[in-house]
Amino acid sequence: MAFPRPRFGKEYRLRVRVFYHDKCFDGASSAALFSRFYRERIRNDVQFEFTGLLHRAGALFDEKQFDGEENAIVDFKYSSSPKITWWFDHHESAFLSPEDAAHFEQDQGNRKFYDPDFKSCTSFIAMIAEQRFGFNAASVADLVHWTDIIDGALYEDAKTAVEMKAPAMKLTMVIESAPDSNFVPQLIPLLASKSLAEILEAPFVAPLLPPLLKRHELSIGILKERTECKDATIFFDVTDQELEGYNKFVPYYLHPESIYSVGLSKSSFRVKVSVGSNPWAPSEPTVNLAKVCERWGGGGHARVGAISFDVTQHEEARRAAFEIVNELRASVRAKAG
Repeated sequence: MAFPRPRFGKEYRLRVRVFYHDKCFDGASSAALFSRFYRERIRNDVQFEFTGLLHRAGALFDEKQFDGEENAIVDFKYSSSPKITWWFDHHESAFLSPEDAAHFEQDQGNRKFYDPDFKSCTSFIAMIAEQRFGFNAASVADLVHWTDIIDGALYEDAKTAVEMKAPAMKLTMVIESAPDSNFVPQLIPLLASKSLAEILEAPFVAPLLPPLLKRHELSIGILKERTECKDATIFFDVTDQELEGYNKFVPYYLHPESIYSVGLSKSSFRVKVSVGSNPWAPSEPTVNLAKVCERWGGGGHARVGAISFDVTQHEEARRAAFEIVNELRASVRAKAG
């Protein structure tokens, strides 16, 4: 796609707006890798602007925001808007409707890519950029390695996932608890160019870590009190706590006998039902959690998903959570019996 260049005045820089899954390590890393790939292999006279997207009740996209000369979406659902020129995703629930899926299948632009078999969207972008556009992915190997571990829950055990010793895990905690909407866009260029350990030492990052680590320790205690495990399925409700960004592996650390977990949490704009499966479960999960969450407009992967309700729909969220808990417990009993 060619864009006109002005003949006079300031040097022209193409505006590329990159939309990414907000408050997510893989989302931020995907935006970082895409921007580096784009600058190195597509064109370098470019100005990137980063905008986070969150799953919420109602419309996910505001087309007024698609104001770049190019607009990219990474690690988030598909938009059929003609203003979206690039798209990468790896979630099983990538399409809001059959029409969106058909629109993607008919696209011939070689700029939109989808593969739910990848552990992280970052590793998917790295593969596409390398194989189709000649990008040198060796420069981002460590970032790709850690997004696969974090988004794919490839930790050795629950203890490792909860101790959060690695720089990538600390950064994940910071990103998931981002203090304002400008924080992650400020972080993304660093993810594209610096080591994860160096980023932790950045002046706008380092002061956030001590209180977040303390909060993490407190959250373990709260979840210990709130989690109930029956028929290998955990349920907990922390909607009265400021804990939406809790470490999702804590329930499995507390209940290693579990297979599934269902949790309710609340933020300023949504009530969230989180549905997951224990990566270290004593027996293999059999229920596709993305399909379960899709019944309420949510989605995710086969082994982890979520549903967002409006902040005023607390009771609806609770009913959905209880229905899912009962369904998962019944599936465990049926498998055991």
